[in-house]
Amino acid sequence: MSGIKKLAGQTLWYGLPTIASRFLGYLMNLSLPLFFAMPAKTADLTQVYALIPFLNVLFTYGLETAYFRFSKEEDQQKLYNTLSVSLLASSILFAAGLLLMKDQIISWAGLEAHPNFAYWMTGIIFFDALSTLAFAKLRQENRPKKYALVRISSVIINLTAVIVFLGILPNYMPNHPESFFHYIWNDALGIDYYLLGNLVGSIVTFLLLFKEFSSIRFELDFQLWKKVMQYSYPLIIVGMGGMVNDMLSRLIYQHVVNLPEEAAKHELGIFGNIYRLAVLITIMIQAFRMAAEPFFFSQQKNDDAQKVYARVMKFFVIACCFMFLFISLFIDAFGWFFMAINKPLWVEGLYIVPLLALGNVFLGIYYNLSIWYKLTNKNLYGAYITIGGAVITIALNIVLIPRLHYLGAAIATFVCYLFMMIISYIQGQRYYPVPYNIKKLTAYITVVVLAYGIHRGIVYLYDAVWLNLTASFLLFALFSRLVIWAEKKELQQLPLIGKWIR
Repeated sequence: MSGIKKLAGQTLWYGLPTIASRFLGYLMNLSLPLFFAMPAKTADLTQVYALIPFLNVLFTYGLETAYFRFSKEEDQQKLYNTLSVSLLASSILFAAGLLLMKDQIISWAGLEAHPNFAYWMTGIIFFDALSTLAFAKLRQENRPKKYALVRISSVIINLTAVIVFLGILPNYMPNHPESFFHYIWNDALGIDYYLLGNLVGSIVTFLLLFKEFSSIRFELDFQLWKKVMQYSYPLIIVGMGGMVNDMLSRLIYQHVVNLPEEAAKHELGIFGNIYRLAVLITIMIQAFRMAAEPFFFSQQKNDDAQKVYARVMKFFVIACCFMFLFISLFIDAFGWFFMAINKPLWVEGLYIVPLLALGNVFLGIYYNLSIWYKLTNKNLYGAYITIGGAVITIALNIVLIPRLHYLGAAIATFVCYLFMMIISYIQGQRYYPVPYNIKKLTAYITVVVLAYGIHRGIVYLYDAVWLNLTASFLLFALFSRLVIWAEKKELQQLPLIGKWIR
């Protein structure tokens, strides 16, 4: 249990800044309806933020995971130096390539109305890539406080820039033309300031990590580099396939939906916004992965490693179930918010959020399961699974989006992640068997899905705000009571929670 306590503590440390930064980021995204009445205005932003993750995978090419993998058996400083020099050189090369291909990117992504987006996007990706190994070093050295400081500082700067330049200055500057802000304000940029705020945040992150960068010595051990590349190149395929599964629907939406351009941008703007609601689950998943990856590698040689992984999975699934239940039961509250600010167009499509959320639960379980191929150096299997998911994603998006629009994209995401989860479990049990309690895990997921169905049935029969919220709180409390009853012995051993249960 001590291992799980350690992981829980690390997840909390890495999770708090991740949750805080993602929540602030979500508030920033939620502010878009306050600034723009028409969702189509934000479609190009959705397109860019669907493209950035693909390029991030290319720029970092699995070096973060490789750093954790080899830091236990190689000289850490030599490894850090070699990978950092490689990352710096490749980032400069890739960034130059993006700028040379700027016109093609703008044309393909339909960014003719915002050509500067290509510059801002390149800058964001470049500085984020350079920070990758510095963040990995902080995690490897168990320095969560600095990690938290840098992460949160970056997002606060980003959020502040968006609020000031999109929310305050457009109304302030016409009446104060001689203001100091005249030197940094350009009304023609408009929504560009959203990306510029992100770029400033990325640059500040780079500067705050100066100590980690200053420790780099410009040496490259070519034999070590080749060894790392042999391990990490399948992770590029895994990463790219993962981005296809996660981002493709938004990247190609306006290209495959059978609608005029303006209507397609309208739907893309809405879809990008409602997808972020489901991605609230991935906040927890990302926080968990920050702590879990080095933890899993450190536990590998212990005799009871598989049992620890199984228990981690159980608590992870329980946490995902709570997140799914929160999102699905209280989804109407988001609709009420948009209606209250007189932005009814942004309410469209909320009905697909629970399906997307459940798909992301499956994604989180897949990430947990995927440790088997990383521990056994069978990363190609991870690539094959991800490619299979990508084929499903591409096929279903092309077939379903023209017919079902948002719902088609949501179904594609759900089916893809369900497939990846099942295949990874089957293959994992073959090459690195872990005694997961499948019956209990399946029961928890089934219960929360049934709870959502019961809630929808109640709302369908009598749609009143008081009944909607009462049913939501009651069902959430009942599931909490079920978990406490089923996991009482183990929960009693946890700090804080255990004392309350006892």
